Amino acid sequence: MAKFFGNLHLVLAAGLVLALAVIFAIPANTIPEQAVLRWLHLFFGVLWIGLLYYFNFVQIPTMPKVPAELKPGVSKFIAPSALFFFRWGAALTVLTGLIIAWRSAYLVEALTLTPGFVLIGTGMWLALIMAFNVWFVIWPNQKKALGIVPAEDAAKAKAATTAMIFSRTNTLLSLPMLYCMINFNGG
Repeated sequence: MAKFFGNLHLVLAAGLVLALAVIFAIPANTIPEQAVLRWLHLFFGVLWIGLLYYFNFVQIPTMPKVPAELKPGVSKFIAPSALFFFRWGAALTVLTGLIIAWRSAYLVEALTLTPGFVLIGTGMWLALIMAFNVWFVIWPNQKKALGIVPAEDAAKAKAATTAMIFSRTNTLLSLPMLYCMINFNGG
């Protein structure tokens, strides 16, 4: 058992097989394509927001307490790996969400905040802002702060602060965004 559970790829493959078995054995209250898209959207969203909360509730507050000789373990190994899944979780959450809205014929109505679609539209706009922050503010600044790209010490410190501020901004935006997403029942 330890060998199986020690291999993340095997666990994910087994989880996917089990999920497919459930998908085909227990029909959803919607067409299968929509059910699978929503499942993927939720999976990627949990990955994205889970890592956002990890960064803000665990890593950022804990790093000042970590002894200097141990910090490279986080900054050179854990953070870059977590940021990979963080940014791709953001991209795939937004992509699957846009596909769901398009396939359900409310994409334009949501993005233009048409009455009846204001709740989901607000959630979508918040998610789009958050994903923009991930890819165009947080990630470029984290690359500097973590030494993935060359930068002077002052630029690294400024980049770390900028990344933290926009990560906290995303945490702030995530609370209303989650409310909007959970409470829209658009088909």
